[in-house]
Amino acid sequence: MSSRRLAAVAAAPRAESPLASPGAPRRLIAVLPGRAALARRALAFGAGAVLASAFAPLEWWPFAILCPAVLMWLWEDASPRDAAGTGFWFSFGTFLAGTYWLYVSIHDLGKAPVWLTIALMLGLVGIMALYNALIGYTVARWLPRQGMWRWLIGMPAAWLLVEWWRGWFLSGFSWLSLGYSQTDTWLARFAPILGVYGITLLLLVSAGALVALLRGNTRARLTAAVALVVPWAAGAALGPVRWTHPSGAPVSVAVIQADIPQQEKWQNRYQDKILDRYRTMTESALGTKLIVWPEAALPAPANNLLPYIELMDRETQSRGSSLVMGVVRASADGEHYYDSILALGKKASWYSKDHLVPFAEFFPVPHFVRNWLRLMSLPYESFSRGGTHQSPLPVAGLELGPTVCYEVGYGSYMLNMLPKADALVNVTNDAWFGHSSARYEQFQMARMRALEEGRSMIVATNNGLSAIIGPRGRVLASAPPYQRYVLRSSVTPRAGLTPYARVGNWLIVSLCALGLAGALWAGARRRRTGTGSAHPLHTRSST
Repeated sequence: MSSRRLAAVAAAPRAESPLASPGAPRRLIAVLPGRAALARRALAFGAGAVLASAFAPLEWWPFAILCPAVLMWLWEDASPRDAAGTGFWFSFGTFLAGTYWLYVSIHDLGKAPVWLTIALMLGLVGIMALYNALIGYTVARWLPRQGMWRWLIGMPAAWLLVEWWRGWFLSGFSWLSLGYSQTDTWLARFAPILGVYGITLLLLVSAGALVALLRGNTRARLTAAVALVVPWAAGAALGPVRWTHPSGAPVSVAVIQADIPQQEKWQNRYQDKILDRYRTMTESALGTKLIVWPEAALPAPANNLLPYIELMDRETQSRGSSLVMGVVRASADGEHYYDSILALGKKASWYSKDHLVPFAEFFPVPHFVRNWLRLMSLPYESFSRGGTHQSPLPVAGLELGPTVCYEVGYGSYMLNMLPKADALVNVTNDAWFGHSSARYEQFQMARMRALEEGRSMIVATNNGLSAIIGPRGRVLASAPPYQRYVLRSSVTPRAGLTPYARVGNWLIVSLCALGLAGALWAGARRRRTGTGSAHPLHTRSST
């Protein structure tokens, strides 16, 4: 062939490959080349902020698929640096919109100055955003440029592993994990099998499948369609399955929602008023087998209120009731404080919170910084951990698996109480959240824990949302928020272990680690053979 003909062939326009057809939507980003990165990050920030609406109280759950799909689409053809920035701003938007209530907790109720409140909020949001920046860099730097290894395996596996990591690293922050958004969909039926992270993975595979439908060839699109349909069909088929079974008669329960304003909680002049309110409300529920008070119900350490506790114990037991109360207690030497649950029945038993909240319940800072916090009118006394090997609370014929407030966000942590625990209880004081979405987000976590463990859960809060949750995550009874209320219902003890209760998160984490390793290998192999082109829209392979 002559050199002139070779030149003519090289200059001829190529037929568009099956992967090229969806390139048109990306011109929304590339229309102003000089501002493409800024446009990409702005779109990522908006999609991330919208993702927060997938969780309670709005529960617009489809966004848990659509918003990650937008980010995955934005990662297509991006450089590692650009992908990291895009991932950062996506997650920044999610946590800014999803944890805005920190302003209420830190400033309005904690009395921190505005500048410090904003600094703490942006610090937390920024740290959370770094996790998605890591995912973006990994995706762009090492995964294949296109194909099933990228869309259905690599990106979902990398995202899930990082989400799991942020749930425990440096004590962890599991808030807004994607799987929580599905408590009322068919995917919730995977919770007893795979846990919340398994549901997260199914959502991420669905998001990757949407990208494959846009970017892939016919074969890739057929595979993506199957990946979208199968989890929902399987979830529907799991409807009749019961993983645990009743092990005793129903036990009547009353939850005391006293609605104590946080501003009055620790004021000495309100102490008698608070104690009288709890006593009066409890008297109205006497005869119920189990009466539950919320977190830190007593307005002083339990050590200082022993006569009152003994009085309540006598009154409840004389009417056939047992009392469970959230209290703050001090060690015998007064050197340590614990956020605890006291169960009063045939014998007294204790549980003390083990998973503490950094900068709220313990302060990993030098003493001179704690003194500064005191001058700024912030809490500065640290709680001590209760220990990881505590036993369920034997009370009212039940073995209650207890958690205090924030601990309900850690599914594998709660498995330590099984199989002995036949019901669950979570006490919390959501008055710290004001009238924000935080209490609804945390309540959604409690519902997921009931699903994962196949146990009923009693949720006792100061001002809502107090509720009884069934073993399938349904709310069986609830109290109206922001008012005094005695919630009456019952729970049935249950025995047996769900598949998730047997293995925890290790199955899903191990599978994702293997999947990511395979995707990284595929990416390295394609780079060595030259098939991992930097311009995947002009390649024909999608597998």
